[in-house]
Amino acid sequence: MENIKQNPKSTSAKILEVLGTMASRPSGLIGLVILIFHVSLALLSPYLAPYDYKAIDPTLMLQEPSSEFWFGTDSLGRDVFSRTILGGRIALTVTFFGSLIALFWGGLLGIFCGLVGGKIDDVVMRIVDAFLSIPWILAMLLIVSLLGTSIEVLIPALGFFYGKGIVRVARAATHDVIAKDFIISARARGHSNMSIIWNEILPNVRDAILVEGAMRWSWMLLGFSSLSFLGFGVSPPTPDWGLMISNARGLMSFAYWAVIAPIVGLSTLIIGINLTADAFAKALGIDRSTKAPV
Repeated sequence: MENIKQNPKSTSAKILEVLGTMASRPSGLIGLVILIFHVSLALLSPYLAPYDYKAIDPTLMLQEPSSEFWFGTDSLGRDVFSRTILGGRIALTVTFFGSLIALFWGGLLGIFCGLVGGKIDDVVMRIVDAFLSIPWILAMLLIVSLLGTSIEVLIPALGFFYGKGIVRVARAATHDVIAKDFIISARARGHSNMSIIWNEILPNVRDAILVEGAMRWSWMLLGFSSLSFLGFGVSPPTPDWGLMISNARGLMSFAYWAVIAPIVGLSTLIIGINLTADAFAKALGIDRSTKAPV
């Protein structure tokens, strides 16, 4: 694997090339279209929502889908369409920034451990293994019970718990690089560990880490929705798919529309992210089973 330092122009060209390769695959194109649709809808949802998501009207309880209420109303008379499109905005915001946090700390820590090795590597990885052995849902329930369910708490908490797996992937990818001649040369020139990490290792393991982060984005989305379903996600009346599904699950037999809309929103977004992540991995030449270049 060559150590290639890219200038901004070549980086932009590579991004366009990767996107073109992804779009050339039917599954990748479908994934990109779904993801772009959800992101665009999330950005525009405050302007597209026809009603106030928290407006309660007992006279409009459980209205069937109609020209006035496209997805019907829920048990409190709130417009399901408005809450569904705004719920996607919350889910994408929390999980996107949570994924960035997971990528940042997990990637850098994994690269550092893979480079320095020795006792530091052993101690850090045993700590990571200990956290990996703890069911994430129990740890998250403890955190939100103590600190609350605000977005400011959920984003870093999810970022921490989903970054543990990235540590192991980044460390393994680093082990494949540190024996290369350019790393040995950098050490011989007296470069610091941070200089070697930033200038030599990161450009060569970046693709594997980005693919892992893309995969974990969909897992984090499902985890966040699971928390909301259990009542430990964002607080009502904030629109959230998991919370909407939880509140309407008892209405399936006579008001199916109140639960179908958030289920479709959540499932299509997860499918879109998974298809995009898979196409992204193939475009970069990364084998998702090994997280290594193929």
